[in-house]
Amino acid sequence: MYLKLDLQFFAGEKTEKATPKKRQDSRKKGQVAKSQDVNTALLLFFIFIFLVVFGGYIKSSMTQLYMKSFTEYIQWEITENTVHQVFVEASIEMSKAIVPIMGVAIIAGLASNFMQIGFLVSSEPLKVDLKKINPIQGAKRIFSARALVELVKSLLKIVVVGTITFSIIWIRKDDMIMLADKNVDGSLAFFGNTTIVMGLTAAIALLLLSVIDYSYQKYDFEKSIRMSKNDIKDEYKNIEGDPQIKSKIKEKQRQMAMRRMMSEIPEADVVITNPTHYAIAIKYDEKVADAPYVVAKGVDYIAFKIREIAKANQIMLVENRTLARALYDKIEIGERVNEEFFQAVAEVLAYVYRMEKKV
Repeated sequence: MYLKLDLQFFAGEKTEKATPKKRQDSRKKGQVAKSQDVNTALLLFFIFIFLVVFGGYIKSSMTQLYMKSFTEYIQWEITENTVHQVFVEASIEMSKAIVPIMGVAIIAGLASNFMQIGFLVSSEPLKVDLKKINPIQGAKRIFSARALVELVKSLLKIVVVGTITFSIIWIRKDDMIMLADKNVDGSLAFFGNTTIVMGLTAAIALLLLSVIDYSYQKYDFEKSIRMSKNDIKDEYKNIEGDPQIKSKIKEKQRQMAMRRMMSEIPEADVVITNPTHYAIAIKYDEKVADAPYVVAKGVDYIAFKIREIAKANQIMLVENRTLARALYDKIEIGERVNEEFFQAVAEVLAYVYRMEKKV
């Protein structure tokens, strides 16, 4: 009894890798191995690359808006039309600077997701799940090992980004002190360059950390979709069908085929026997086939039933051990007799026809 319980316990333990079907079902539900840190790192990296390339254009656009505000707009009389015009022109100029950055962010976000999980659209995560607002389950998530890992990751990212930022500022502290002697353009150029360096360096560092995080997320995902031996068996049953049900269906099919075969025996011309172990019912109908064909066959009990039905319907039984055995082995029900048996079967049928005429 204890051994049986132990076997059931181990059979229910999730130690097996997920099957392709389980992976496909999980993917349909939106459950995939994905690191949000990869998205964040790539997003920061591409945005700062964009600023390196187009930062001068954005600076020029914003500077022109600033200058126009204090040289032209400030002199306008405040009316409904002028306020509307200022709002429209300012919105257009700001859009020229902001929209491209938003576009890069969207493209980077889509690219990072596609790199990790490919193309996937699922509405499952959007469905309302009452388990997610269960306070007990929420407390378990807060104090789980995964929550601890996420806390360590967040602290590590803060330390890395903080160290990089502080180091770059410390390296450039002397240049920063000398900004008092520079004009506005020089100061903006210095702070812009420093920001770009800090952003790109932090993005690269986060990208390296995201590789580690992705590896962990993949490991955690594989662990979460593991299956027990019972799960695999149940899945196989669902795909292939329950073996017991399949066996019952096959048994039912055999019974139907048997009844159909037995119903054909009264139409046979002769039953060739062995004499007790084998029985082959033969019929010749030139409208159906150009040669005699087997309408029923069987061994032992089925052979007995064939002989019984034949006697009840006055079908002649002819004993031929060799022919009965050969026909049973080589000819299936409904098939015509092979050429090698033509002469032997023809002799049997001729004998039957002669006997029926005498009667």
